[in-house]
Amino acid sequence: MAVVHDVPATVFVIKAGQKLKETGKVQAPEWAADVKTGTHRQYPPLQQDWYYTRCGSILRKIYIDGPVGVQRLRSLYGGKKNRGVRPDRHERGGGSIIRDALQQLEKAGLVKTIKGGRVITPLGMAFLDKVATEMVKETAQTPAVQA
Repeated sequence: MAVVHDVPATVFVIKAGQKLKETGKVQAPEWAADVKTGTHRQYPPLQQDWYYTRCGSILRKIYIDGPVGVQRLRSLYGGKKNRGVRPDRHERGGGSIIRDALQQLEKAGLVKTIKGGRVITPLGMAFLDKVATEMVKETAQTPAVQA
């Protein structure tokens, strides 16, 4: 059985987001189509399912680094803000998006709150490990291309 550390992060996050959407454990809020992800961004995300990808990414981050709080996740999802003539500075990401995602993941039973922040539950671990195992099986079934 594969675990989260055995698969590439970028592909894993997208797959986990798709699984969250398919199972209905997470629902994108109405404002998700119109909101920027932080003050350092100029436009909203271009992908339609960006919210589910973000939920998958948050879940993976809690699995690896937990316990994690909202402020630490805001720093992680932040970026460089263009301040014109002045030097660029790091700005934190939007907290409302992260809080809403954490609350939905908590309601789904994948995450729980403790004193130091949020940690992953056994159900959440099983969910992520199942996604990783499916990814490993898919790559094992694909024949290698000879160059």
